[in-house]
Amino acid sequence: MNYLHYDVQAGPSDVVEVTLDRAANVMLLSTSDYNSYRAGRSFNYHGGYVTRSPYRIRPPHQGSWHVVIDLGGHAGTVRASCQVIKG
Repeated sequence: MNYLHYDVQAGPSDVVEVTLDRAANVMLLSTSDYNSYRAGRSFNYHGGYVTRSPYRIRPPHQGSWHVVIDLGGHAGTVRASCQVIKG
């Protein structure tokens, strides 16, 4: 499974901004959901299929988050960057 991964510390007053060079799935996951994602199990996330960049999302609560970017099994590569804009 190929994907890009970023660890961020953020909360509802912050914005996680992801810049993409092509459309991709952008998912904001808790640590337990990230572990399930990696293991191929069912997981929950915030985000979705993103076609416009930059993409901005606010975490629902303060904590450690994992930003995962993947192409959903499609061929190719994606270049991305991720930053937290503190509120």
